[in-house]
Amino acid sequence: MKKLGVGLVGSGFMGRSHAHAFRAAAGIFPLPLTPVLELLADVDDDVAAKAAQGLGFARSTGDWKALIADPAVDLVDITTPNVLHKPIALAAIAAGKPVYCEKPLAPNAAEAKEMVDAAEAKGIVTAVGFNYLKNPMVALAREIVASGEIGEVVSFRGIHAEDYMTDPAAPFTWRLDAAGGHGVVADLGSHIISIARHVVGPIESVVGQIKTVTGERPAGPGASEMRKVEVDDEARALVQFAGGATGSLEATWVAAGRKMTLAFAVTGTRGTIAVDHERLNELQLYTTGQPGGREGFKTILAGPAHDSYAAFCPAPGHQLGFNDIKTIEVKALVTALAGGEKFLPDFREAWEIQRVVDAVVRSAREKRWLDVSEV
Repeated sequence: MKKLGVGLVGSGFMGRSHAHAFRAAAGIFPLPLTPVLELLADVDDDVAAKAAQGLGFARSTGDWKALIADPAVDLVDITTPNVLHKPIALAAIAAGKPVYCEKPLAPNAAEAKEMVDAAEAKGIVTAVGFNYLKNPMVALAREIVASGEIGEVVSFRGIHAEDYMTDPAAPFTWRLDAAGGHGVVADLGSHIISIARHVVGPIESVVGQIKTVTGERPAGPGASEMRKVEVDDEARALVQFAGGATGSLEATWVAAGRKMTLAFAVTGTRGTIAVDHERLNELQLYTTGQPGGREGFKTILAGPAHDSYAAFCPAPGHQLGFNDIKTIEVKALVTALAGGEKFLPDFREAWEIQRVVDAVVRSAREKRWLDVSEV
């Protein structure tokens, strides 16, 4: 079987998840290509070498340009801070290599569109890591909505809340650097936007609210010098979908006690569905017309009848996890690279998501409803 040489740029949290997924996918799914962890690049040679050894890469380098130029690298996988996504991706595209990039695609929609145009001009396969879209329960939610089982969609309510920036003494990180784009509305908000678009459809207009909760933070671990924070810690928006539904979106990384509340509910004229990724193997379904005194939501547990689950376990209710969902994402990418079904979300869909992110911020600053088409 033909091999797929993987070149990974960045070995942090998401880099590790990608490496685990590439190793796992070949053993779980009958892939058309065999991923090989060929080369890892990081900030310098020492960091890269240590990470490569720990993650199972054959070689390492402190220069991402060398990774792109390496003839053994067939796929460039980008898990760096956001500000580096564009230059690395454009260089890979220029070299004719497919790109797998973590979200958000770019600091803003204009830069994301440059990446879209470059990839499409050369016919390059692209993929963006909105891995929660690969949760079998999200796939089921999309299927239920599309089938009309809960009727015409009336509303969507979504939130992504975590607490990793709650401590005001926590030091400044790349996530707070405005050069890399917006704050939580991009980092977490892009996930709930991606789900809203995936399950309900395009978002037509928004009115946004953003807030910086902690105005300055220590410049680094243990530093006495403070650095100003210029991005949002909280973001909210009312939204109008192109199909007529309305909704609300919320993102926060200062929600004390919340570890992974990526949750949404879709209400239709004949029922409601709800998913919360703190219980990512469950979907709640309510349909109208139930007998009096017996009305209520039923819990559907993920199982072999749902997309991709059976490859992991033959028994329902036995739980998939975060890295399993990333493995499903890698399976879809490898299939696309072999000429199979197109991978989504690609760069174009990630640009559409970024347009909504930018629209929320611009709307909040201009204090008005804003059509996404204005971005």
